Amino acid sequence: MRTYILVTPCKDEEYSLPKLAESVINQKMKPELWVIVDDGSTDKTPQILQELTMSHDWIRSVRLDETPRDLGIHVAHVYRVGFDHALEYCDNNNISYDHVGVADSDVVLDDNYFEYLMNELEMNPKLGICSGRIGSTVNGKILWDRDREDLPTGGARLWNKKCFEETGGYLLTCSPDSIAIVKAKLRGWETKKFDDVKMISLRPFAGAEGQWIGYKKMGSNNYHIGFTPLHILLKGVKLLWSKDDFHKNGVGIPYMLGYFTEYLKRAPRIDDKEVIDYYRNTRLKEILCLKIIHRKTR
Repeated sequence: MRTYILVTPCKDEEYSLPKLAESVINQKMKPELWVIVDDGSTDKTPQILQELTMSHDWIRSVRLDETPRDLGIHVAHVYRVGFDHALEYCDNNNISYDHVGVADSDVVLDDNYFEYLMNELEMNPKLGICSGRIGSTVNGKILWDRDREDLPTGGARLWNKKCFEETGGYLLTCSPDSIAIVKAKLRGWETKKFDDVKMISLRPFAGAEGQWIGYKKMGSNNYHIGFTPLHILLKGVKLLWSKDDFHKNGVGIPYMLGYFTEYLKRAPRIDDKEVIDYYRNTRLKEILCLKIIHRKTR
């Protein structure tokens, strides 16, 4: 119960990738295999990957042809390529593992990050997906997220292997992180974010292409996976007036714009009834219930 594999996508990350690599190499418990997928980088990323794979036999890289950046399906595709390669490599080389992890190329991890998460997974057999807390670097300051504890971040998370397999592996869809949580919950698994272990993102939340584009894409993705208009309005207004510096003031505007642009076009939604039903019938009730429980325990 003390082994894991790890997948990371990257594109033009010559600044952040060495910092992530240092934090993974320095983990108290290193992965059995780390697959890094280069999504057509044009900077020094390929040279960095070559140095890493030559220096560490447990690190492998896969190169994809250059393609337009898309923060939806395309990113999921890059992850899937990494997992397909990792699982095939493990099968061919008799590498066993108990957990499955991902790490974005722009994060830096505590040196006990995956050790801590594996301890939690071992202590709680019902825990399916978990992560640490993420901090975002904004103007030289680290701002910590305040999202619900049942929503592990996609920046660096760990699955119980059985949960990963029962929920379809890494899903080829928009918002794969959110849908993985939904499918885990619907199958009786618990999901949790732990504040005692942390990662630092080297760019603002949803800021890979600028926060306006990032939040607009988030709203669009939330439409496609089944969020209701009421949920979007509540969340959008909260983002507009939030005093939480992690979500920059005003991002509620592109978030709602992204959603309602798709809503007014009656764009197609995800072809997955259980996910649609969850966001239509369960999500808001779940949020309200968790808020009531949180207030009672304060």
